[in-house]
Amino acid sequence: MAKVRVLVVDDEPGIREIIKEYFEPEGFIVDQAADGVEALELFKKSRYSLVILDIMMPKADGWTVCREIRRTSQVPVIMLSARGEEYDKLFGFELGVDDYMVKPFSPRELLARSKAVIRRSQSVGGRKAGANKAEFKGLHINFDSRNVTVNGKQVMLTPKEYEFLSFFAQNPGRVFSRQQLLNEVWGYDFYGDLRTVDTHIKMLRESLGEYRGFIVTVWGTGYKFETGDAK
Repeated sequence: MAKVRVLVVDDEPGIREIIKEYFEPEGFIVDQAADGVEALELFKKSRYSLVILDIMMPKADGWTVCREIRRTSQVPVIMLSARGEEYDKLFGFELGVDDYMVKPFSPRELLARSKAVIRRSQSVGGRKAGANKAEFKGLHINFDSRNVTVNGKQVMLTPKEYEFLSFFAQNPGRVFSRQQLLNEVWGYDFYGDLRTVDTHIKMLRESLGEYRGFIVTVWGTGYKFETGDAK
């Protein structure tokens, strides 16, 4: 992997250092911040390919930092937290977090997940000419701009909602298990709770409004994207 710059935000110096220790030999440039305010100052000054962000920090917590980042950027964000409750994960995904790891975590797994989300971020838009958009009744998707409209009105999706919709739209009619969807959307073998898929599907359906039925539940298996009149 070519050298990319990563911002690691955590108030525990030991965690920042162990991440740096694992990431730098893999070609990453690692910047560090000890609190949310310092993180936002660094983010304004440099261009990052990934932000690894703790939740509980002084001055400004991870939720606040993530909200501010999402105002101007779709840079991948991996959230770290000692809290692994479903509510916290759901809240993070709603804010636009790309991945969520519970402390204590494996530095090697964090490294693998980081590489995966960066690869997916860098590959967006890398499609053949003529394949940069899809239209299904009143649902329009522009893969280059990541713009989604429903009946002409733009719909604001979280990064993971968009990635689920984009993957489904490029594979209409195919049934995917929850494990397959996790692996396809996250880009690595995801060993977390399969209910993560159900959470994102629920959010995506709510965002699609009257077209929520395009995401079809296949009982006992998973989900598929079915509209009946793709253009």
